[in-house]
Amino acid sequence: MDRHLDITVWSFGFDTAKLRGGACNFTQRRITLSRYLAARWDMYDIEQTLLHEIAHAMLDPGHNHSREWLALARSIGYVGGTTHRAETATEFARWRGVCPAGHDVLRYRTPKNTRVSCSKCSSRFDPRALIRWEQLR
Repeated sequence: MDRHLDITVWSFGFDTAKLRGGACNFTQRRITLSRYLAARWDMYDIEQTLLHEIAHAMLDPGHNHSREWLALARSIGYVGGTTHRAETATEFARWRGVCPAGHDVLRYRTPKNTRVSCSKCSSRFDPRALIRWEQLR
């Protein structure tokens, strides 16, 4: 981080995310990594996630994953896309949904709307692809 950001302004920490690898919080000027995912990823995946978040911190918040963001990220050594493809912490999921075609959906929080259809079966709500939820823990 100290190669690309002023570490008297920006800080680092771990968070409890189960799906996303990292986050850049502009309000707190803090970059975080998932403690669960960092524990299972190799150093390359961790470094790439950090570079991804550092690139966000180097630009204004409105850039998101713009062309400017991608060019900057690549210039500091980032080679990935807009999201990670590494392993996620699925064992912490509290809810499992299954559609009639057998597609699995995992949720880490109680689903607010239990009347949801499978996005793999239909891009719009379809009652024929309704997901059936079960609590895992």
